[in-house]
Amino acid sequence: MKPSLQVRLSQHLALTPQLQQSIRLLQLSTLELHQEVEQMLAQNPLLEADEDFTATAPELDPPRTAASSGEDSGADLEVGGGAEAENTPEIKAEDFGTTERDDWENGTEQDDFDGIRELPSSSSAGSGQGSGDEDGDRNEQESADISLQEHLVQQLAGMGLSAADRTALHVLIESLNDDGYLEDSLEDIALALGGEDPEDQEELLDHLRIALKWLQHMDPAGVGARDLSECLVLQLRAQQRSACQVIAILICKQHLELLAKRDSKRLMALTGADEALLREAQGLITALEPKPGRRFARGQAQAVVPDVIVRKVGRELRVMLNPDVAPKLRINELYANALRATRGGISNSALGGQLQEARWFIKNIQQRFDTILRVSQAIVERQKGFFTHGELAMKPLVLREIADELGLHESTISRVTTAKYMATSFGTFELKYFFGSGLNTEAGGNASSTAVRALIKQFVAAEDNNKPLSDSALSSMLEEQGIQVARRTVAKYREALKIAPANLRKSM
Repeated sequence: MKPSLQVRLSQHLALTPQLQQSIRLLQLSTLELHQEVEQMLAQNPLLEADEDFTATAPELDPPRTAASSGEDSGADLEVGGGAEAENTPEIKAEDFGTTERDDWENGTEQDDFDGIRELPSSSSAGSGQGSGDEDGDRNEQESADISLQEHLVQQLAGMGLSAADRTALHVLIESLNDDGYLEDSLEDIALALGGEDPEDQEELLDHLRIALKWLQHMDPAGVGARDLSECLVLQLRAQQRSACQVIAILICKQHLELLAKRDSKRLMALTGADEALLREAQGLITALEPKPGRRFARGQAQAVVPDVIVRKVGRELRVMLNPDVAPKLRINELYANALRATRGGISNSALGGQLQEARWFIKNIQQRFDTILRVSQAIVERQKGFFTHGELAMKPLVLREIADELGLHESTISRVTTAKYMATSFGTFELKYFFGSGLNTEAGGNASSTAVRALIKQFVAAEDNNKPLSDSALSSMLEEQGIQVARRTVAKYREALKIAPANLRKSM
C-alpha cells in the first residue's frame, strides 16, 4: 500500500485541568473532600486555612442549623483530618519459647469446655450478665473510643500468663475480624507464623489452643468464635444455668437451621422441650449478640455528615448548607505579595502556577457547594409532601427532571446526589433517596416506588405474627389502595427493605 498524507478537520471537546478538577471535586463525598483539601494544603504553599481552620474531622453530632438562611454557600470551608494509625508489635515464631504452662493446665485440651467456673477470673469475667445501668453506659462509652483489639489487649495486661501464652493470645486478638470472629484456623495461623519443624508447629498449636480458651472467655462474650453457632453457645454458657439455657445451647449447637425456619414441631421433637420451654429458649437466643465486635466497630465506622440541612420555618422549607462540612480556605497573602513584588512578575515565577492552582481550587470548591445547594433546593421543591407527611407522600422523580430544571447535564445531577446527604426532620438521607420510579394507579396517576415501599413496611408492621402477610396478600392490599403492583415487584421491594418472607416471620 502506497503511503500518503491526508488533512482532516474534526471537532472534539477538550476538558481543561480546571474543568477536570471541578468534575472530580463534585463527585467526592464530604470525607473524601476533606482528604483532598488536606493533600492540597500540604502540596501548595500559596493555599492556607483561615484562622478558624481545625485539623480534626468535623463533629459528628447532630447537624446545627445556620444562624440565618443567607449563609454564604461556598466562601468559607472547613476541613477534617484522618484517623490515627495504630501500631501493633511484630510477632515472630521465636516468641513462642518452650516454657512450662502451669497457669491453665487442667481442662484446656477438651473439645467442649463447659463454663467459666473452671477458669481463673479476670477483670472481664461474667460479661454475659448485666452489671447495672451505670456500668453498661460506661462500657458503651468506652467501646466508642477504642477498637475491639485495644479493648482485649487491655484485659490481657491483667492476666497472669506466661510469655509464650501471652504472645499466642496477642496473635489471636490481632487475627479477629471486625465482628469479633476468628476466621483463620489455628493450623493456618501456626503455619503463617513460620517454622517448618513438625515439633515446632505442634508447640505453636499447643499455645494457640490454650490462648483460644482464654480469648473465648474475655469481654465481650462470644469473641473468638469460629462460627455463629460457637458464638451463641459461648454467650449462653456465660449465663446462669437453667433448663431453658440447656435447650438453647442444644439448639445453637445442632438445630440453628430449624430455628431459622421456625420449625417448632421438629425442634420440640428433637430437643424434648414443650412449647413453653421452647419459646423461652427462643427468646434467650434472640437476645444474644451475633456479632460481639459490633459495638466497637460502630465507633470506628464512618459516620454520615449531612451536606445540606432542611428546616421548616413556619410554612416555609428552608434549605441551607451545613457550615460544619465546608472547608475554610484562602490565598496566603504573604506569599502572594512577595510574588507580585518580584522583578519577573507572577507569571514568570516558579510559584505563579501554584497561585493560579490555589485560586482554581477555592473557586471549584465554592462551585461544588453552590451546585449541591441548587440541586437540593430543586429536590425539596419537588418533594414538599415528604417534608410534611413523610415517605408515604413521596412523589416519582427522575434525574432528568432536575437536570432540565437547572440546565445541567443528567450526569452532573448523578454526581451531586451520590454520597451527599440531607438532614431532615425525618432523618438523614442520601440525595438519591428522593428519586424513584413511578407506578400506575387506578386514578391514572403515578405513585413513587419509595411510597410503595413505605406502605409495605407499614402493612408488615401491623400484621398478625401468627398469620403473616404473603407477597400476594401485600399485592392485593396495595391494589385496594389504588396502586397496581405485581407480586414479584412486591417481593423485590420487601427484600430491599430486608423483610423476611412470610414463613420466616411467622411466630413460633
